[in-house]
Amino acid sequence: MSRVRRLHVICYDVACGKRLRAALVLARRHACGGQKSVHECWMDVIEHTRLFADFCRILDAQKDRVFLAGMDLRRMPMFRGVGQRPADNHFLMVA
Repeated sequence: MSRVRRLHVICYDVACGKRLRAALVLARRHACGGQKSVHECWMDVIEHTRLFADFCRILDAQKDRVFLAGMDLRRMPMFRGVGQRPADNHFLMVA
């Protein structure tokens, strides 16, 4: 098996709050970036297989969904839409 790490995207949709928190913790262990329930991570084949098995253990196959996709870095990224600054400047957001 190859030990070369490739960029992957992890996406999940979880119905139960307890399983959602467990999925978030699991994804963040591997993530190098992302937002909400979509995370980017660099994994080799073994890490990918183990992560998917871990997701299978904590998620309900009837109610929850998980998607792990390897990205092909040779392709140019495609974007849709343009981000916009918030129009209301009356609030201070602290992250």
